Amino acid sequence: MSEPTACTDATPLVPPVRVSPKAVEFAKKHREKLGLPGAALRVGVKGGGCAGLTYVTDLTLDAPKARDFVYDYGDLKVYLDPRSLKYIEGAVVDYENTLMWQGFKWHNPLQESSCGCGHTFNAKEKPSDGSVAATEGGQTALQGSEKKIFKTL
Repeated sequence: MSEPTACTDATPLVPPVRVSPKAVEFAKKHREKLGLPGAALRVGVKGGGCAGLTYVTDLTLDAPKARDFVYDYGDLKVYLDPRSLKYIEGAVVDYENTLMWQGFKWHNPLQESSCGCGHTFNAKEKPSDGSVAATEGGQTALQGSEKKIFKTL
């Protein structure tokens, strides 16, 4: 799969949050299954839950909001709310299919902990030294710390 393309002038050329090829394929298949051809994938964070924050991975037929970063991953548009970046910059959204879990899986170097329920998390704000970086193949790098993994629907 080729690199994603920025779709607006305000969208950075390099995505601050990456979506793996497996996650792109899952989103495309899932939107067809739900009868939502052409739906975009919205990724971000919203407040709530026992740990304070919840990952957002929603399919939407809505147009992007004016502030959204918009990327084209082939025939899947991905909307990213830049207000979420202080909690997820450098993250990779991947897809996992195991006996215990099927769905999107977040690799977030800014996540500090998650709730026992496994649906909410707590994050440190991104460091100002730029030490967080998304890398190829669904991996996330954070210098001086270990990789954190979180699962969501």
